[in-house]
Amino acid sequence: MTVHHFGEGNSLLNQFISEIRDVEIQKDAMRFRRNIERIGEILSYELSKNLNYVDKTVRTPFGSKEMSLPLDKLVLCSVLRAGLPLHQGMLNYFDGAENAFISAYRHHRGDEDAFKVIVKYFAAPSLVGKTLVLTDPMLATGKTLENVLNALKDHGNPEQIHILSVIGSQTGIEHIKKVFPESTHSWIAAIDEKLNNRGYILPGIGDAGDLAFGVKL
Repeated sequence: MTVHHFGEGNSLLNQFISEIRDVEIQKDAMRFRRNIERIGEILSYELSKNLNYVDKTVRTPFGSKEMSLPLDKLVLCSVLRAGLPLHQGMLNYFDGAENAFISAYRHHRGDEDAFKVIVKYFAAPSLVGKTLVLTDPMLATGKTLENVLNALKDHGNPEQIHILSVIGSQTGIEHIKKVFPESTHSWIAAIDEKLNNRGYILPGIGDAGDLAFGVKL
């Protein structure tokens, strides 16, 4: 797997990352969602450089121009509910893409640290011959993406797989390297080193779904 880590360099992306981490700015849910969306736009632009292109003639009012345009048929697949703002950021750029959504969540028994990932809702088009982009804003243990990959198998084999994340842990990245095809690309804004006992990223941002949409029961 090729990992594209954009937090290693200086760019405007760091401003958006700092704001989603900040406990005071996090209180504004609309700004939190918009920052995630903007991060999705930046990562989408970077990902677009890795797609396949074809030369096409574009007619203008005064003539024509040969241009290199994206060729890939994209399917954007997001994990509900935390992945929705990131998904929107991608759609702002890949507006012609097909879409898939999956409900995958952690289930802890009582106060136990151990958990399993449960998948309940899933809707997706055929993936045969297409480029699959999986979005998961918080790549913690990597188990959610592993379960999503397994759920997608009945929809055919994509030509290429990309993973788009806002913040990940080194542990999660190492895990998905083992379960995803070697040709997979991971596009990530920031990488944190640690997980706590319950598998949450440290320092991370907290619960992205709660911060975007409110605390769940």
